[in-house]
Parts: sequence; structure tokens; C-alpha cells
Amino acid sequence: MVELFLGPRTLESAAKLLASVAACCVGGSLPLLLVDNHSPYPAAILQVFGVPKHRRRRGPTKRRRKQPQLKAPPGLLVGVVVKIRDATGNLLRVRTKALFGRLKDIRRLIRKLHIGQDINTAHIERVNGTIRGHVARLGRRTRNGSRRRRPLQWALWLFRDLYNWVRVHGSLNGRTPAMALGLAQEPWSVRCYVRHPVHVSDLERQLWAEQRESLLTSALDARKRKKLLPTS
Repeated sequence: MVELFLGPRTLESAAKLLASVAACCVGGSLPLLLVDNHSPYPAAILQVFGVPKHRRRRGPTKRRRKQPQLKAPPGLLVGVVVKIRDATGNLLRVRTKALFGRLKDIRRLIRKLHIGQDINTAHIERVNGTIRGHVARLGRRTRNGSRRRRPLQWALWLFRDLYNWVRVHGSLNGRTPAMALGLAQEPWSVRCYVRHPVHVSDLERQLWAEQRESLLTSALDARKRKKLLPTS
């Protein structure tokens, strides 16, 4: 579990979530993204992972040049689950499509990763149920509801760490996600997690902030040169 963001589903929040995913990609590798039909996702994906699209000029040279755009980099695979509902919100059917990349390449990688046979969001839906079952602040019809945003965000971050380092998973053969990634040799206890030194220096935090800002800056914005103010 990479990140948990609290708030409305907007283009800004989608870009921040994808920036956290991009920060975990080692060596410039591209992730497999399986998302729902949330409208800001295409623009957010291009903002974080997109590269400039170079257009070929055709016709006379005096033709007006079009504005540069972004395109998906080669190798980026994004599958979308589209849920079709009626006017009352009842689910009629589900169809899948490829947003970026070829559909057969996406399905082949899904089978290789053993996360199904076709494009799906079943795993993230299952995680949503797990979060609601373990974080009392998210339970429905309960007296433990959060009235302030900050304590709820802290509770979600705490659950994320316990989910990755302490909680063992049957789908991982009794290992934690940290063990599956080679970050830990054994499941952590809650005492080990609480006593682990996690504080970093201000310089490290500044480097992380600069990295996130660079990931949130699209390739087109990075190419634009800052105009110098005229001096007299």
C-alpha cells in the first residue's frame, strides 16, 4: 500500500497519488495502472508520466504551429474498468478498455502478476473493505466518526504502516508486503514499529518535497523557461 489520500477526488488529488506511485518506481520503470472510469485520471497520468508529443509539420511552412501536447511514454500500460449504471444507480454491466498501451499486453501482464485474467479493480475494492474493517473512524453507522480531517489522515497513515510491516497476508504466504519487497526479514511487532527510528533530517524532507514537485510538474511545464523580469 503506497499511499492513502483523504479528500475529494479531483485532478489535484489524482496527480498527487500518481506522483507517489511514480516515486516508488525504480530506475525509471513504468507501473501497470488499473483504474476506474474517474474522469481526471487520463489528464493526471499524462501530467505525471507523459512526455512531449512532437508533431510533424505538413503543408506550407507558414502554417500555424499547433500547441504542444503530452503523450503516454512507450511501455506505459493503463487499463480502465467502466461501470455502466442506470438512472437510479443500479449496476447494469461492466466493461474494460485500454487507456494507454495495447489491451492484450495489459492482460498478459495481469496474468503474469497473478492478479486476475482481465482488467479489474477487485484488489483495491478489497483493500477498501479491509480499511473500513480496521479503522473505526471509517465505519458506517458508528460513534467513532471523525469530525476533523487531520486525525483521520493520521489514522489512515498509521494503518498503512501496520498493513505493510506488521500485518501478515495469506495471499503472500504468511508474509508482510515489506517482506515480499525484501525490505524486512520477518513480520514486525507493534512494539518494533513504535520504537523504530523513522525521523529524517530537514534536508531529506526537502529533497522529498522537491522530488514530488518535479513529478507533479508535467514535461511541457518543465520545458518552459522562466522569463526574466526586465531590470532598469
